[in-house]
Amino acid sequence: MRFSFKLAAAALAALLQACTTAPVAAPHVAAAPAEARAPVAILVSIDGFRPDYLNRGVTPVLSRLAAQGVQAPMRPSFPSKTFPNHWTLVTGLRPDRNGIVANRMEDAARPNEVFTMATDDPFWWDEAAPIWVDAEKAGIRTATMFWPGSNVPFGGTVEKGGHGKVTGGTRPSDWQQFNQAVTGEQRVNGVLDWLRRPAAIRPQLLTLYFDTVDSAGHAYGPDDQRTSNAVAQVDKMIGQLVDGLAALGQPANLVIVADHGMAQTSDTRMALLNLPADSYHLVEAGPYAALTPLPGKEAVVEKALLGRHPHFECWRKGEIPARLHYGRNPRVPAILCLAETGWQIGDRAPKEPFTGGAHGYDNAAPEMAALFIAHGPAFRPAKLPAFDNVDVYPLLRDLIGLPAKAGVDGNDTPFKAVRAR
Repeated sequence: MRFSFKLAAAALAALLQACTTAPVAAPHVAAAPAEARAPVAILVSIDGFRPDYLNRGVTPVLSRLAAQGVQAPMRPSFPSKTFPNHWTLVTGLRPDRNGIVANRMEDAARPNEVFTMATDDPFWWDEAAPIWVDAEKAGIRTATMFWPGSNVPFGGTVEKGGHGKVTGGTRPSDWQQFNQAVTGEQRVNGVLDWLRRPAAIRPQLLTLYFDTVDSAGHAYGPDDQRTSNAVAQVDKMIGQLVDGLAALGQPANLVIVADHGMAQTSDTRMALLNLPADSYHLVEAGPYAALTPLPGKEAVVEKALLGRHPHFECWRKGEIPARLHYGRNPRVPAILCLAETGWQIGDRAPKEPFTGGAHGYDNAAPEMAALFIAHGPAFRPAKLPAFDNVDVYPLLRDLIGLPAKAGVDGNDTPFKAVRAR
């Protein structure tokens, strides 16, 4: 009896231990399917990036994207300056038609103002609508991580006495005010964070802008090792973007461009205007000089300047060579003098010796050529001949599903043979 009791007790203890230690099978739950994301379009500008920078052996990412996608040298619009060409890329209109005719300009309607690269009054930008305006109106969400003019509410009006407040106008759904202190890594992370959003508020067209290659090119010249170092650093940032997109499972059509190239300059290649100080108003100088004779001094200035000179040539605005597509806009001053590539024009000699780089020259000059790479599911690998940068805008409209826009200066013809079917 006692033995039987012990056996029963042992059996009960074993049963209790089994109940407390045996694993409990979890109910089967099907894994959530990964989100099927539609491709987005990302327009990347690497300011001042010449196509031949890819040949320096410091761009493994960009060189791979070029080899796997579409590559071409791209002609900037004249003048081969930053703001005019960034506005051309997103409007499809050359500077003479889009209103941003220079990095520094004047307008008779605002005689007490000067446009600079810090100007965000819509008055100066409203001659041509950028692509994000049409996209937003069509329900296509856009986001800009820096792009000249993207912080400006297109069509808006600055309130009188409003301390710069603007009423009305259209901006991208998301945009960032340019700040050079924001690092390349922070810029890339900002774009990736936008793409982590729920589909309802996720942008379909994005821009990303890098300025360090241009800054190095100006400071040291295009052939300096420090410029190559800046090229390598931006390549690393593009790699972080590509890796981040892959981690998100986000297909993207990347359109990677530059606004212009860069030419070597020095104090030994300066050409002087040699005009009487009281005869002209100089708006801009450097690779080209834009100026207006003062009242009553037209004949003096024209006699001294019009025609060819050693290392530069001058025209009345209505006689600028047609191939430059420049001179019709009222914001273009009365006389334009264009320097030979590598030379600069001024009205006084430099105070100190210098070497560096500049742009703004004839847009057909090889040194002014700009980078173009397109990579993604919309493209087949190909090398294209040079084309004008006004063709990028129609391509972007194609990529985000906007219909072709009549009246622009470019078209998508250069890309039809390389688009994936």
